[in-house]
Amino acid sequence: MATRRYCRRILLGVLPVLVLPGCAVPPHNGPAPAVTDLAGAVVQLQNYQDDRLDAVASAGFSLAVIDLARDAGSSWFTADEISRLRRSGTKVLAYFEIGSIENFRPAYPSLRKNDGDLFLSEWPSWPGEYFVRYWDPRWWRLMIKPSIDRALDAGFDGVFLDTPLAYEELDLSLVPGETRVSLARKMVGLIVRISRYAKASDPGFLVFPNNSPELQNQPGYTQAIDGLGMESMFFLPTDIPCTDPYCATNLAAARALRKAGKVVLAIDYADKPQDIAAACRRYREENFIGYVGPAALNTIRPACPQ
Repeated sequence: MATRRYCRRILLGVLPVLVLPGCAVPPHNGPAPAVTDLAGAVVQLQNYQDDRLDAVASAGFSLAVIDLARDAGSSWFTADEISRLRRSGTKVLAYFEIGSIENFRPAYPSLRKNDGDLFLSEWPSWPGEYFVRYWDPRWWRLMIKPSIDRALDAGFDGVFLDTPLAYEELDLSLVPGETRVSLARKMVGLIVRISRYAKASDPGFLVFPNNSPELQNQPGYTQAIDGLGMESMFFLPTDIPCTDPYCATNLAAARALRKAGKVVLAIDYADKPQDIAAACRRYREENFIGYVGPAALNTIRPACPQ
């Protein structure tokens, strides 16, 4: 599997489900779980032991965020695999990107050949990843809708949507007439459409965008989501305290969403025991769900103490 970086820029933690291992798993249909039903999570986007989810299931987490595919490519996790993981008492979110595409994804060659005008600037920080015209109907038809359908068919409990921040990172010179504000509206429009489409099939389906909490200022965003992933709220990769002004801005925005009843899933990147403990303490203080992981998100760390 291609080397995966830390989930991007601000990611997530682990949930308690009110189901004991070995008990029947409730159907998805019904309201999304209340914030008080959630307790902690693990995010593993690569390096699944024996290409299976057994280690995730046996770890006893309440929420897991995993890629749609075991190899980040075309070997998709099956409905049987996701069902077994859910029976262990774990809710499962499917990770995929909505504002960009990496060159190792299976759809990339065809998109580049047949719909090359969808591509915008390459992400300077992540060579081989490209921002796209995420508002183009073809992007919905060729990438977003199939990803949601795959997640629904496999029995995932929801989706974890990476790269909403495309609206503020792509090269404006490539989209004449657009502004950051208009691009933000288009990104929220896509997130709202994802939510409506998925919840029409499964009302209990969970929608968690990653990062860009300021999008809550756009109409429709807060109502469309169940929670928000936030990477590096307290520690950047790795063991670097988040002290820049944007850190305080992100924290304030996350608090506002938490106050609105949304789950905040904080992910921080630390290896030192004292930094891991500090991040876990902040999660408890803020009433966030949290996971302190390695930068590569390629292994399972113990959950924060409750």
